[in-house]
Amino acid sequence: MDLCAAILAGGLGTRLRSVVSDRPKVLAQVAGQPFLAHLLDQLYEAGVTRAVLCTGYMAGMISDEFGDRYRGISLTYSVETSPLGTGGALANAAPLLSGDMLLVLNGDSYCHCPIEEFAMRQKQSKAPAGMALARVEDVGRYGAVITGSDFLVKSFTEKGGDGGPGWINAGIYLLPRTVLDVIPRGHSVSLEREIFPRIVAQGLYGYRCTGPFIDIGIPEDLVRSQTLLGDRMKGEL
Repeated sequence: MDLCAAILAGGLGTRLRSVVSDRPKVLAQVAGQPFLAHLLDQLYEAGVTRAVLCTGYMAGMISDEFGDRYRGISLTYSVETSPLGTGGALANAAPLLSGDMLLVLNGDSYCHCPIEEFAMRQKQSKAPAGMALARVEDVGRYGAVITGSDFLVKSFTEKGGDGGPGWINAGIYLLPRTVLDVIPRGHSVSLEREIFPRIVAQGLYGYRCTGPFIDIGIPEDLVRSQTLLGDRMKGEL
C-alpha cells in the first residue's frame, strides 16, 4: 500500500501511571510485546512500508526500542518538545510525511480494521477524507459519530453524553496532506475537536469496522487488551 503512515504516540499516559509508570504507554507490554508493535504489525499486514512515529513523552525509549526499521516498515521519528495535541503533533511531523494522502493512527487504541479495504472504500466515496468507526455498547465514554445513509459523517457527540450502543471514532484516519496547511505549527491542536468538524463540511467518509476495538487509556482496558491482541496474534480475530 503506497501510503505514508503517522502514528500519534506522544501521549503522557497519565491515567495509566498506576500500572505503567516507567515508560510511555505505547510501550506497555501487551500479549508479549509493546502495544505499539501491534499497530506496526497491522500496518505491515496492510502493506504499508513507511511510518512516522510522532513521539513526545519519553521519546527516546520509543526510538531505542524500534530503531529505524520494523519488519518491512521504514521508521522515522518526529519529536515534540512540549505537548502539541493530536493535530499539533501531526503538523510537527509534516516535513517527514510524504504523499498526497496520509494514514494516521492513534497510538493508544487498536481497531481490527482492514486498512486496505478502508482505503479503497474511502476513495470510492469521493470524500476527501475518511475515518474508521468502531461499534461499541456504550458510546457515552467515547462520544458517538453520526453518519448519514451515504456513510458520510454528519456530526459528533461529546463523550459523557447519552450512552447506549453506537459508532465511535476508531482512531484510524485517511487524511489529505492539505489538512496540514490548516493546522498552526507549534501550537496544541486537537484533530478531534478542532480539525474534524471542519473536514465534515467538505466530506468525511465513515468506514464501519466490524472487528473489535480497544483503547488502552485506563488500566482496566489495558488488561482487556491482553486477551484481544493475544487472540489477534493467534489468528483468532
